[in-house]
Amino acid sequence: MKTLFILGAGGMQAPAIRAARERGFRIVVADGSDKAVSIPLADDFRHIDLKDREGLLSAARALAAEGELAGVFTAGTDFSASAAFVAEGLGLPGVSLEAALNASDKARMRAVLRDAGVPCPRFAVVSGAGESVPAAERLGFPLVVKPVDNMGARGCRLVRGAVECPDAVDDALRHSRSGRAILEEYLEGPEFSIDALVYDGRIVVCGVADRHVVFEPYFVEMGHTMPTAHPADAVAEVLRVFKAAVRALGIADGVAKGDMKLTADGARVGEIAARLSGGFMSGWTYPYSSGVDLTAAALDLATGVPPTGLSPRWHATSAERAWISIPGRVRSVVGLLEAETIPYVKNVFPRTAPGDAVCFPSNNVEKCGNVISQAPTRSLAVEAAETAASRVLLRLEPCVHETDEFLMTFPESGGDRGRAWPPDAFPTLGPVFRRALGTMPPGNGQGAGTGVLVAPCAEAKRETARDWQGRSLMEAAEAARRISGFVWCPASDATLGAEFWRALVRGSYQAGAYLVDTVRETSSSGGGRR
Repeated sequence: MKTLFILGAGGMQAPAIRAARERGFRIVVADGSDKAVSIPLADDFRHIDLKDREGLLSAARALAAEGELAGVFTAGTDFSASAAFVAEGLGLPGVSLEAALNASDKARMRAVLRDAGVPCPRFAVVSGAGESVPAAERLGFPLVVKPVDNMGARGCRLVRGAVECPDAVDDALRHSRSGRAILEEYLEGPEFSIDALVYDGRIVVCGVADRHVVFEPYFVEMGHTMPTAHPADAVAEVLRVFKAAVRALGIADGVAKGDMKLTADGARVGEIAARLSGGFMSGWTYPYSSGVDLTAAALDLATGVPPTGLSPRWHATSAERAWISIPGRVRSVVGLLEAETIPYVKNVFPRTAPGDAVCFPSNNVEKCGNVISQAPTRSLAVEAAETAASRVLLRLEPCVHETDEFLMTFPESGGDRGRAWPPDAFPTLGPVFRRALGTMPPGNGQGAGTGVLVAPCAEAKRETARDWQGRSLMEAAEAARRISGFVWCPASDATLGAEFWRALVRGSYQAGAYLVDTVRETSSSGGGRR
């Protein structure tokens, strides 16, 4: 039996393991964690850090000595260069190491693309915060600061002025394996994710998705929708530049993934990688939208087999959406089964469980879970994914310092908090509710027998603002009531009044429920917060 060596054994590698199983391979996976969730899906496991190229090559040589090693493969990791190193060392099919390095190191990528005349942002590379301000002033603001060698938006930040540069560079350097950060001209415009197979001199595009990135100054992708809704001429321009970048980087006989921007001056390269995309696109949303198993086709390329079946079997829409949390520790998770039963929902992937510490996301690995839908129309797919994500509720443990600290900066009754970090859940409240909040009395602060009593706010029913997950103010209040069990009551009897609604504005249903639970906890124990 031929062996396939897969680098990575996390959730993103599950489609590759399944595809390899269907093709009859013996599957050996390598991962730096011996608790990676997809290890049980494989036949054997090697506990090797994916940065350890020599260790991976040694393991692959041992596998080749045991029998025929058909190929080495990775998807959804940042280690395409490790896969290329192993493949090149053993004469296996795959992208060349040179091309993989070009597509793994952002500084190297930018230089190659610039020299080839491929449209991309102006840039500068620094190795210390002290170099950042002069480099930034030469580029001009706004700009983006990133580590040169990481993925998932770790350490990425938008910088609008010189005073922000040193902190942003320090953060990027903390996320860089090589101790370098890159400053790039900020590109304004819609974002696209693209997957492609490259073989026989052709670049075959397999999916163009719209990315939904939020929470400035960070770049958190709250989801993507496949296929793109942009017009054909705009997509053609994006693909033209993407293909030019793939060729310039030297990617051939393998796969390519692009993050692209469409600016007022045309398409620009965000990033190109010599691997399939992570974030559920190649393994889930593209197959759902097209009927094409892209991971299986890429696996064929990695084992020297020409891919087949690349023509879409159907044309549907698939949407992926995330759910998130304010800082704290998870007490319970509610609504997973309800989310799964919503029409057109295909998958619900929780990433946090009771006892886990959570934070407000500043990158793409700090989200709490994901929903994926498939529907005949875009509106149905988006509605299903967004509704399902909003139905998953995380109840936090009471009396936790990180949550208290988040709630200490309650929103004021007026003013613009759109740039606050972490942002308020409802940053666009109307003046009517703000005035009502400013005059609403607090509660008496005491637990009332078997429950906590909360005063309603009539103006909340007319408020049109929506939170991070699309809930109205009253929907957030009802979600808080659902998980904490408080009771609505007249203002004169209320345990909580204005402070409940301020918490809700700051952190949506989680903050409202947390406040109720904390009052209940401190009233029953007589203790303070830990």
